[in-house]
Amino acid sequence: MDGATANELIQLAAAVVAAGIVSGLLAGLFGIGGGAVVVPVLYQALTFLDVPDSIRMHVSVGTSIAIIIPTGVRSFLAHRRRGAVDMELLRGWVVWVPVGAIAATIVAAVLSGAALRGIFAVVAFAFAVRLIANRDSWRLGETLPGNPIRAIVGALIGFFSALMGIGGGILNNTFMTLFGRPIHQAVATSAGVGVLIASPAFAGYIWAGWGDPGLPPYSIGFVNIPAMLLIVPTSVLAAPFGVRLAHRLSRRQLEVAFGLFLLVVAVRFALTLI
Repeated sequence: MDGATANELIQLAAAVVAAGIVSGLLAGLFGIGGGAVVVPVLYQALTFLDVPDSIRMHVSVGTSIAIIIPTGVRSFLAHRRRGAVDMELLRGWVVWVPVGAIAATIVAAVLSGAALRGIFAVVAFAFAVRLIANRDSWRLGETLPGNPIRAIVGALIGFFSALMGIGGGILNNTFMTLFGRPIHQAVATSAGVGVLIASPAFAGYIWAGWGDPGLPPYSIGFVNIPAMLLIVPTSVLAAPFGVRLAHRLSRRQLEVAFGLFLLVVAVRFALTLI
């Protein structure tokens, strides 16, 4: 390994660690698993390592899902101590969110890398626009719907979130705020939703990628262990700081910040499709 290559690998490792810090902050701040940061960084890292394009996005998403479990648990517990989590909603989704997440891993196994990137970009862009242009009058109701609508929504949140490698905050925050719930409660509850998504999806992405000849070294299915070990410690340590920041910002500040962040991510992935 020459000096230039060693320097690039050091920069790459630093970028992955930085992504872990930002991931943890986002997990606490927005109730998301940080996948919107981790997936793009890992995608670039795997490009540098010459991982085949056909599975590059799959490994990025699978590894991001694995990282969501510890960061989501840490964020959820911090929010619950503040009494901000809607435990009734989470209990009602204990079955339906995981069902959607498992279905997503089955679909991901047959989708191309470009298709996964396209789904990521479209969903992120749609919700970015919704958050940035949000008005208090944009409501579908004042109370969350009951079953079967609630169960269907939970399954869809699990499905699209697991397909994108995110923790469900993007979708759940929108769902809860459209039915009159405060953004802070939506953020707190989303941390728990992320755990419901990532736990079964983690196993699903291992199964989906098992034995693929193009996997980078030290991967278990579509989950890359070195990347996970670099990101998890920093993200877990950073999550409580994001929680504290979330409870200091106003609803509108959270919405705009979240929307701008998603917009940047959507554009970034859209450019990879050109």
